[in-house]
Amino acid sequence: MNIGWPIGAAVLVAAAGAAWILSAPSPLPRAAIAGAAGDAQAGERVFLAAGCASCHTAPDAEDDGPPVLAGGQRFATSFGTFVAPNISPDPEHGIGAWSDYDIVNAVMRGVSPDGRHYYPALPYAAYNKADPAEMMNLVAYLRTLPASDTPSSAHELGFPFNIRRSLGFWKLLYLRDDWVLQDAPTPELQRGRELVEALAHCGECHTPRNALGGLETGAWLTGAANPSGEGRIPGIAPGTLDWSDGDIAAYLTTGLTPDYDSAGGEMVAVIDKLAQLPPEDIDAIVSYLNAVPSHEDAG
Repeated sequence: MNIGWPIGAAVLVAAAGAAWILSAPSPLPRAAIAGAAGDAQAGERVFLAAGCASCHTAPDAEDDGPPVLAGGQRFATSFGTFVAPNISPDPEHGIGAWSDYDIVNAVMRGVSPDGRHYYPALPYAAYNKADPAEMMNLVAYLRTLPASDTPSSAHELGFPFNIRRSLGFWKLLYLRDDWVLQDAPTPELQRGRELVEALAHCGECHTPRNALGGLETGAWLTGAANPSGEGRIPGIAPGTLDWSDGDIAAYLTTGLTPDYDSAGGEMVAVIDKLAQLPPEDIDAIVSYLNAVPSHEDAG
């Protein structure tokens, strides 16, 4: 009797079941935010460091007044075009009906309230290193902002990148909570590490990626190709940037380079928010950039 087909079918079913389990979302333990009330005033500092408005305000948004996080900005990549969603407090089209846990879980683990994976265009691969209490502060601040009833637009992704379940395997490979700079002996360096590696997610743009979109942390902050395919994002690690501490601090607060050029592209919005942080945060970023390993530009 030929039993090869039944055995083969059973193996395929078992493999499919294992793949389904391995690719399942891994949510944040609810205990991680137990007892954290969230402080909106402290959350504004997190909001500025994380640059939420840089991506989630509408392309034609006005600069005056509280930011309206209506979404709509488009980000072209080799995987397709991602469209920033509405994350305003609107209960229907934004996140107003989400629980605090829903929001923190989305930001830190890339998991939606209905249990689906989010794409890492939301930089949860950086935010997952943040202190959950800081993220609760961010949630409290987000709830103070104006609501927008603008519907979110779908991402424009082709096969196979439109299969969200496959992101579970991506997360298994690249979602880590260990620090790149493991040795941070001073409070200033620890704060700089939190800002650069987690909240401000500098590595998401300034570090090269492999073919699957994972960060090549061995070339941390050495510069990378622009995801849009236009130009290159410069390195900011020692050996790729020869600016003084004062030069770096001035750039992060004014957008001006030592040779009197000015920031361009998406960095303009980033600097606009960083410039509103306390001076000690800027100093902490500078200290961190001095402490990471020296490299030559990866390009």
